[in-house]
Amino acid sequence: MTQPDDAGQAEFFPASPLPTATLDDASRLACLRLIRSQNVGPVTFRELINHFGGAQSALDALPEMSRRAGRGKPLKLCPQATAERELAAASLAGSVPIFTIEPGYPAALAQIDHPPPMIYARGNAALLARDMVAIVGSRLASAAGIKLTRQFATELGQSGFVIASGLARGIDGAAHEMALSTGTVAVVAGGIDIIYPPEHAKLYDEITERGCIITEMPPGYHPRAQDFPRRNRIISGVSRAVVVIEAARRSGTLSTARQANDQNREVFAVPGHPLDPRAEGTNQLIRDGAHFTTCSADVIDVLGPITGQHPVHVAEPAIAFTRPPVAPPRVTDTDFALVEQSLSPNPIDIDAIVRATGLPIRAIHIALMELDLAGRIERHGSQLVSLRQ
Repeated sequence: MTQPDDAGQAEFFPASPLPTATLDDASRLACLRLIRSQNVGPVTFRELINHFGGAQSALDALPEMSRRAGRGKPLKLCPQATAERELAAASLAGSVPIFTIEPGYPAALAQIDHPPPMIYARGNAALLARDMVAIVGSRLASAAGIKLTRQFATELGQSGFVIASGLARGIDGAAHEMALSTGTVAVVAGGIDIIYPPEHAKLYDEITERGCIITEMPPGYHPRAQDFPRRNRIISGVSRAVVVIEAARRSGTLSTARQANDQNREVFAVPGHPLDPRAEGTNQLIRDGAHFTTCSADVIDVLGPITGQHPVHVAEPAIAFTRPPVAPPRVTDTDFALVEQSLSPNPIDIDAIVRATGLPIRAIHIALMELDLAGRIERHGSQLVSLRQ
């Protein structure tokens, strides 16, 4: 688990802001079409925008790029009418889309591996620009766990932090309730118009009025079991730190802690009684290096130097959306073959491909982008890629 380290924090939160651009309606529509097109994941979306300078130019180039990379069937582009219906449904639900290349996208989230290319936000989206601390824990929380959660959420909120959580039963719900007056963000696994669990309908409405709800899923989407780990990476991604209060050894809460650790966030765990199964996960986190914490002051002591009088600026993602579109450089067939030859089913980092091929990094990114669009490679974290088996 991460520990306080001034040098590490400076590296994670770069000092210089990077350019973004306010999108008009046509650009938003093109961005959504690009995101919803076949084989365009978070990494490829950013690479395409960087490469072509705009979503529409990237859409125009997709069929030829995928054909060149060896895809037999034509790539399925998201129809304009489909994207228009999604944006209309989002608007009807009272939400707005925020793309990674726009001001207002949570800057901390933009720094993680594979950030969602777009999120929908409903409520006070200005909260997304403030420093957040996530509080997560067991759905079957004890009375003591709920009491601690209310205390942490209240005191951290009064110290200036927005409280993030997942709107689940138990610890999550208690954290949101106590932070309504100071600021709370709920990250949901389904569409912005789908309330889960149903008994949190009143809390959902209160958060839309006084806080903010965000999701990466389209309106009308009902969450499945595999969607909650995806949600958890956003909970930790928007936050400076994650506080875990009660978690079983095999719980979804621990996936949030693991995601936080991978994202270079601080992880705090509240210890519990060895005989309480709800303490097995938190006690294990402490053994693995999480911060031992019993009160909000422990969290503030670690984050204070970062978020005090002179908070470190979190840069926006490095996407040059505003530059005029230029003709992208062509990668020769020989270059393409070299990149393809360097890949195998075993993940390899891009720096190793540079060393193996001797090609410029830009040429390698273009070749990988084409292979990704053809569905022939798999992206992993930490700049790792492999051939799809």
